[in-house]
Amino acid sequence: MPVPSSPLDDPRNAAHAWARFRRIFRAMAWVTAAVVAAVLALLYWLEGFVSINLFIAAALGIGGMMLLTAALMGLVFLSSGTGHDAAVVDPLSDEDQAG
Repeated sequence: MPVPSSPLDDPRNAAHAWARFRRIFRAMAWVTAAVVAAVLALLYWLEGFVSINLFIAAALGIGGMMLLTAALMGLVFLSSGTGHDAAVVDPLSDEDQAG
C-alpha cells in the first residue's frame, strides 16, 4: 500500500501551518502570563507574603501546565487543520473490509 504524501510536505503549506501555530502559541503565552500574574496577586491578597518558594512554585506550575497544554493543542490544530491526519495509512483497514 503506497503511503500518501502529507500536505505538510509542501513548503508553502508547512510555512503557513507553522506560522499559525506560532501565532496561537504567542497568544496563549500572553494569556498564561496574565493568568499567572492574577493568581500570584490573588495568593498575595489571600495569604500575604508567606514564602517566595510558594510564589515561584505557583508561577512555574501554572505557567508550565498552561504552556504545555497550549503547545500540545496547537500541534493538534496544526495536524488537523492541514490535512496531515488524513494522510495517515491505517494498516488494519484492509482487515476490517475483508472480514
